[in-house]
Amino acid sequence: MKWLCLDEIILEVEKPPEALVKKFQRHSVSTLCEVMGKRGFMTHEIKPIQPNMKVVGPVFTVFCHVGDNLMLHKALELAEKGDVLVVNAGGYKEAGGMWGEIMTLAAKARGVAGLVIDGAVRDIAAIRELGFPVFARAVSPGGTVKESLGFINKPVLCGGLIVNPGDIVVGDDDGVVVVPRNIAEDAADKAEAREKREEEVKKLIQQGKSTMEIYGFDKVLRQKGVKEVRR
Repeated sequence: MKWLCLDEIILEVEKPPEALVKKFQRHSVSTLCEVMGKRGFMTHEIKPIQPNMKVVGPVFTVFCHVGDNLMLHKALELAEKGDVLVVNAGGYKEAGGMWGEIMTLAAKARGVAGLVIDGAVRDIAAIRELGFPVFARAVSPGGTVKESLGFINKPVLCGGLIVNPGDIVVGDDDGVVVVPRNIAEDAADKAEAREKREEEVKKLIQQGKSTMEIYGFDKVLRQKGVKEVRR
């Protein structure tokens, strides 16, 4: 289990092309979840710190010990423009000092696109004012130390999902989904096709069609022997 070594910082990671990443800016988390077979989404507890937040970008992974954000500070020195930090902070909800206003300012100066953290954050009012996308398990005023080793740019468990550096992460009001790099092109094409179909469905609904009729659900009920009875 070499990837669990807590003393490695991987400096170079293969990333998806920028043009491919941009395709995901127009797709919702829920659409991407559907086209990937209802998989790839983090637990519902990983949520945006305010409505209407959206983040899209290549994954930059970080593993930190509970209540210790030393490796996150190092990640801010290494992350590149457009990267999204995806952090395993042990799921601990009482150490919001893992990420706050100062780190948000540093991230914006670096060009980091956003943060997804399986842990807590704080300084929420300031982060909101800065307009920086943050998806976290909790908000807490609790502090941290800077002492323990972790790792950077290796697979991490975040929100119940194994995430690899160079994957594409998308977050919005519905939550967070991670698209593996090796299926990203296919997922983007399927998402485009699904959203086009849904536009047609919306038109049919406006024309007075029911969802039962449009999707053929009435046939499902008939096949299952459902009878409509007036009393």
